[in-house]
Amino acid sequence: MNGAREDQYAVIGNPVEHSLSPRIHAMFAAETAEAVSYGTLAAPLNGFAAAAAEFFDSGGRGLNVTVPFKQDAWRWVTRHDAAAAASGAVNTIVPEDDAFRGCNTDGVGLVTDLTDNLGWALAGARVLLLGAGGAARGALPALLEAGPTQITIANRTESRALEVAAAFEGLRASPLADVGGGWDIVLNATSASMGGAALALPDTCVGGAACYDLFYNLAAPTPFCAWAEQHGARVCADGLGMLIEQAAEAFHLWRGIRPSTTPVLEALRGGCS
Repeated sequence: MNGAREDQYAVIGNPVEHSLSPRIHAMFAAETAEAVSYGTLAAPLNGFAAAAAEFFDSGGRGLNVTVPFKQDAWRWVTRHDAAAAASGAVNTIVPEDDAFRGCNTDGVGLVTDLTDNLGWALAGARVLLLGAGGAARGALPALLEAGPTQITIANRTESRALEVAAAFEGLRASPLADVGGGWDIVLNATSASMGGAALALPDTCVGGAACYDLFYNLAAPTPFCAWAEQHGARVCADGLGMLIEQAAEAFHLWRGIRPSTTPVLEALRGGCS
């Protein structure tokens, strides 16, 4: 990179050591010849604000935010882009003069992966969204903009699903046990796949549906994908493509350059470094 001093970026979370983001951004930097260094930043569960402030005070140029800090980041930043304002969750922080802009690239990353990479039709689809946390909230603005006929959000704690549904026009809420069937697309935005936990879902809810787990696993199908395939899903994909697409959007926000994502997806799926 022509010997230029590398600008510092990182992903902050807890846990965060497993993140593929450093590898993804290293490939983006190599492709675009941008002087970028990207690492991980582990923060205590109650220590997001202090860790983020220290990072930027030491010269950091941008942060990605992963679980469980997306809502902490929303509260910490100075201003929000439209997606972050609508979702109440921030996954990308961009310093601007003496302020910090909180953005949410998760929804754009998800919709791009679903429609461009996988070829699934969101327009006119009946969509079931599982989970009501930061991952679900971050995805909703872009999902709604894509024009599905219906989005129903279901959560283990129904009151949280009702709370999220009330914040978005046209969104319905349902208990997990009552989601029924007949869905075109089922999206898992719960953290069940991270912990290997099972969801209390009716066996028939994924029959004939295209199923997508917002989380990923390079070694094997995620627990949700494995369960969906056993119960009649038409096709199932994990969130690696979403991770790469949202990272590309963040890279563009920071550097003004949009990197190509297909080579990165192929490299990571193939196990290349």
